[in-house]
Amino acid sequence: MKKTFLYGSVLIFSLSTLAGGKETLIFEDDFERSESDDTKEEIGKAWTSNSEKRAKGNKQVDLKDGAMHITMHPEADHAVSVAHAADFQNAKITLRFKLPTKEDSLGLNFADLEFKEVHAGHLCMIKINSKSVQINDLKTGVMDKAIRSARAKDQLTPEQKKMLKTKVKKFPHKLKIDEWHTLALTIQDDTMTALINGKEVASFSSVGIAHPTKRTLRVAVPKTAIIDDLKIHSLEK
Repeated sequence: MKKTFLYGSVLIFSLSTLAGGKETLIFEDDFERSESDDTKEEIGKAWTSNSEKRAKGNKQVDLKDGAMHITMHPEADHAVSVAHAADFQNAKITLRFKLPTKEDSLGLNFADLEFKEVHAGHLCMIKINSKSVQINDLKTGVMDKAIRSARAKDQLTPEQKKMLKTKVKKFPHKLKIDEWHTLALTIQDDTMTALINGKEVASFSSVGIAHPTKRTLRVAVPKTAIIDDLKIHSLEK
């Protein structure tokens, strides 16, 4: 049986106060299901992964002990991306997560594949590791197609390099490894704010975060991470 965290109600209250407005649950998953063939990815509930394309079909996502375990395969040429539709402008995302080692990290990437001015729909993301929390505006930063092209050719201007530094912010935050933690994330207009274990650890404002149509959540894992009890609430003013 999964544990109930004492600070859970405080965390939810803090987020509700922070975000304001009406909350509508648009997706939830407690991962309490089994796979019929443990050698294959059977994530279920409309989740998809990039294992077929980027890991030669090797299994990278496993459902066990009522949680989703994500591990990049040695033959993969890209971090694991586990995606689900999530259509909103502003939202509150809550989940539990565990990083087994100090080298591990967890990313939540928000995308709009219908928006063609950025690479692969990338809009904004948060990345958490054992030492820090980082928030990126990808839409007007490194995933903008013109910027991405200039970077690939090593042709960024001094002005562009200076601008890119304003599109990302890192916050020092020590995290105990191989223990369960809660993440509560709000996207409200141009601001992304993160609470870990009920305490605010990061908040960053940038114009790309305000993109009106986030259509996909991607869980991005370059090594290993475990998540559970995911909920997405859209926020309406």
